[in-house]
Amino acid sequence: MSQQQRKSIVVLTGAGVSAESGISTFRALDGLWQNHRVAEIASPQGFAVNPSLVHRFYNGRRQQLVSGTVQPNRAHLALAELEARFRGKFWLVTQNIDDLHERAGSEKVIHMHGELLKKRCAHCGDIGMATQALKITDTCARCHRTGGIRPHVVWFGETPLRMGEIYDALKCCDLFIAIGTSGNVYPAAGFVDAAAAVGAHTVELNLEPSAVESAFAEKKYGPAGTLVPDFISRLEG
Repeated sequence: MSQQQRKSIVVLTGAGVSAESGISTFRALDGLWQNHRVAEIASPQGFAVNPSLVHRFYNGRRQQLVSGTVQPNRAHLALAELEARFRGKFWLVTQNIDDLHERAGSEKVIHMHGELLKKRCAHCGDIGMATQALKITDTCARCHRTGGIRPHVVWFGETPLRMGEIYDALKCCDLFIAIGTSGNVYPAAGFVDAAAAVGAHTVELNLEPSAVESAFAEKKYGPAGTLVPDFISRLEG
């Protein structure tokens, strides 16, 4: 089925896409960050015990993201071009918390794991932009309480965002593409099954086979910056 015949596309992107832009991932940390377990810096419990440590970790990642040293790569740009040209329904679901898809020009992005450049108040739920370092002394603009400002990021043990929208999209798609995902993290690892259940063609584009590669009808392996533009070019052709 050509792009012209397709009516709905869902794309899932993971850390493998952003890694080619120079953004390190949790998995690249081998479970540790400066001798701290990932759970200490990426869980509600870790934030409650040592919020300063958590802020220090995310402030570093945020600084890298806004420093100008990280830019969208060819995979990001190709997906933005696909969205712009595709005449049907298009959803780009990402597990990444950076803004590289948006910088590349993508508009219909669902950040299921949150966004690094946003903050959330643990007291009242207010969400705002966060391009500067966060501190435990920061005050919420809505409820005016301190100590509750945290990164707007989904931590271990928390429910990913906008899941209803994502499953609604999967229920009506005829093409599902997973790019740069490990297949180890649920619920995202199960999206291929949801898409296949409604008859969608499923494609894995990854550096190496994921934990759920057997669920995909089509798979290609190599760097996302090469695979994604080539695949989209063939799809459009």
